[in-house]
Amino acid sequence: MKVLNLRCEHSHTFEGWFASAEDFESQCARGLVECPMCGSTAITKGLSAPRLNLGATREPEAPKAAPAADTPEARWMRAVREVLARTEDVGDRFVEEARRMHYGETEERGIRGQASPEQAEALLDEGIVVMPLPVPPGAKGTLQ
Repeated sequence: MKVLNLRCEHSHTFEGWFASAEDFESQCARGLVECPMCGSTAITKGLSAPRLNLGATREPEAPKAAPAADTPEARWMRAVREVLARTEDVGDRFVEEARRMHYGETEERGIRGQASPEQAEALLDEGIVVMPLPVPPGAKGTLQ
């Protein structure tokens, strides 16, 4: 198994696991490797430290927990995941649901969904606080 440090054209860094270097190249050529932050498929390999087995006979050490990445991308993904976990996706009913909550027709709760810029501006004009949340493509599915 090859663990590669990868970077997209927008300088987002992430890790990818592949059966071999050829497997990485093949998947890249077919557009299957994409940045979890922006969805770009223009991916390059960074430097990766190899793991060497030199035949040592001593007992292996217990694996240490890897420190949590604290890059801006990692912080953004944690924040997006938190919002996604704490809100209900109402999809294209967002504008209607936001108004119903604002005018007391339904209980208030955290919601997310789609609204055009014009619809969002109309909500703001009515005193309904909304804000855009660009969700990275990688956060829309299950992430490891």
